[in-house]
Amino acid sequence: MASSTTASQEELKAAKVPLAWRDRCSALLIPLNVCRREKSYLPWECEDQKHAYEKCQYDDYVRRMKVLSKAKAAAAEE
Repeated sequence: MASSTTASQEELKAAKVPLAWRDRCSALLIPLNVCRREKSYLPWECEDQKHAYEKCQYDDYVRRMKVLSKAKAAAAEE
């Protein structure tokens, strides 16, 4: 189930993204890493991509916590 922020395995392999970073926000990580390499990792150069990636990571965390909360509530009812 791929979303607009999930890259395909072929894209991730071509970009040499480590397995630990292949998550729902992987499509945002690829251009961020390209920008970082081109700009010699200067922190102020890739701010827009970094903030978009971090927001995606946060939103994914919130989504997972909601799923966990629902699972715990369902388990408590049983």
